[in-house]
Amino acid sequence: MDTPYGSEVMPVWERPEPRPRATPVPLSRAKIADAAIRLADAHGLDGLSVRRIAKELDVGPMRLYDYVANRSELLDLMVDAVYAQIAEAGQHADWRSTLLSIVRRTRAAALDHEWFSDLLGGRPHLGPHALAVGESTAAALSQAPGIRGIDDLQRALGALNAFIVGALRREVTERRTARSTGTELSAWQASLGPYLTRMLDTGRYPTVARLVIEGAHLDAEETFAHNLTTLLDGIAGR
Repeated sequence: MDTPYGSEVMPVWERPEPRPRATPVPLSRAKIADAAIRLADAHGLDGLSVRRIAKELDVGPMRLYDYVANRSELLDLMVDAVYAQIAEAGQHADWRSTLLSIVRRTRAAALDHEWFSDLLGGRPHLGPHALAVGESTAAALSQAPGIRGIDDLQRALGALNAFIVGALRREVTERRTARSTGTELSAWQASLGPYLTRMLDTGRYPTVARLVIEGAHLDAEETFAHNLTTLLDGIAGR
């Protein structure tokens, strides 16, 4: 593909939109991404296809290829549309408040669009809204008392991102498990009670036994907030 940058392939965000056609259904990349997000919300990423998106938009499938070259570009547009929602967190008076706002909005977005959690932690997200969220996150974290240089900032960002990806994927997986078994997660866990009892009665897993017997069923949102605060406290107090 010829671009102003020589042999460099121009990302979908920098390519001009195709010229509008005199057709009953006008298209745009934003409109295609919105339709794809609706389908992914309803059916997951496995249920996403060019044919289904075209049917949703009431256009021929080949028209979509004027706007996105492949599935990867489509996913990039969808992901960046979600980051646009997260970017609305904005800047706050101090670094901690800004980070709390960004991460809470990220969790809310992942719970609204569960497929989004599947795409966290993989290939870099480099759309304009993703970069804006990344800039806000890095700029806020750079103001934490424990950050003394770029190496500290890189490590802190890595720890924060690892927490976000791990926590959100676990929470979304638990929600999916509850739906797939047709029960609440606590009921599904209770169904394994006899097996766990036999294993714990062996005495080989005393700490696990304490967690199972004495541990309370923790609220997901409260646990997420508590663990996030603990992580930020650790970064601040280095």
